[in-house]
Amino acid sequence: MVMRIARSRRSIIGFSGLALVALLALAGSVLQNHESTLAIRASGHGVSVPDGFSVLHHLDANGIMIKSITPQDDKLLIKFDSSAERDAARRVLYRTLPQGFIIAQEEEKSPATLWLQRLRGEGHRLG
Repeated sequence: MVMRIARSRRSIIGFSGLALVALLALAGSVLQNHESTLAIRASGHGVSVPDGFSVLHHLDANGIMIKSITPQDDKLLIKFDSSAERDAARRVLYRTLPQGFIIAQEEEKSPATLWLQRLRGEGHRLG
């Protein structure tokens, strides 16, 4: 009887471990394909953020596809499907927009990213 309980516990622990590994692998692959965001800010007072239509026009003229353009507070957020598109857009915008703007990558804080950071952080405290 004790042997059956020990075997079933090992089975449950083994299955749980495999499920956790599969879940982390799936979450990692999802995060690798996440969208990338650029933020355009004015570098000084008296300079306003460019309108989304002109930014769209510059990127479209250079063959760069975007997911969305959203004004938020004092910046313009531009979302792309990949980091390669984001980097190409950054080069185009530095070349085509007038001086006075800061074009930088915006940090992504998706729920999946936050959970993975928590899980990875917990692993450092174990042992």
